[in-house]
Amino acid sequence: MKPVKHVAVIMDGNGRWGIKNKNNRNYGHKQGLASLEKIVDRAIHKKIRFLTLFTFSTENWKRPKKEINFLFILLENFLKEKINELHEKGIYLKFIGSKKKLKKTLVKKILDAEKLTRFNKKIQINLALNYGFKKEMINAINILKKKKLPVSEKNLEQNFYTNGIPNPDILIRTGNTRRLSNFMLWQLAYTEIFFEKKYWPDFNTRDFDRVISNFYKIKRNFGSINEQ
Repeated sequence: MKPVKHVAVIMDGNGRWGIKNKNNRNYGHKQGLASLEKIVDRAIHKKIRFLTLFTFSTENWKRPKKEINFLFILLENFLKEKINELHEKGIYLKFIGSKKKLKKTLVKKILDAEKLTRFNKKIQINLALNYGFKKEMINAINILKKKKLPVSEKNLEQNFYTNGIPNPDILIRTGNTRRLSNFMLWQLAYTEIFFEKKYWPDFNTRDFDRVISNFYKIKRNFGSINEQ
């Protein structure tokens, strides 16, 4: 089997973890960021080339405004404090999703981070921010209509946010929830999915290694029959 090239993660359960431990959802989001840094380092160690993280969905705007503001401040501070460290580690930070509705200050930090790290080759981390596949599909179709191009698999894929990014080999969803929540529905067509009971702040490098190990035990035929 080919090496794992791309892992996608739905980092679910931060808020519930925060309520359980400190009766504070935002505390959980902060701890989730600490877990993320460990998983990024582990992915680099295992020579994974792409790591896509479902950070904020188009549906997350339904959450309380106070929580949304905290999440974006947390992201802005992370970019301000950690971007040079990420750059030194050889990480290319790319954002996928719509920049509409995002604050101008955050958009500037996003663009600056992409520009600074764009030539890094160690690993590409895709932050799915204000991302939802239905919006991604509609956006791609509108681009094709504007360019007067036919709707085909190739043309759609070239106009997705994920253009140039291989489809994930693995999807990990933490938080004891078994659904895809409008995340990369096209791109996950042949992805092996691992639903984890742990909340994201409790998901550790041993769990990550276990998922990778279990992936290698799966026979993948992609619709064909592997005759013995």
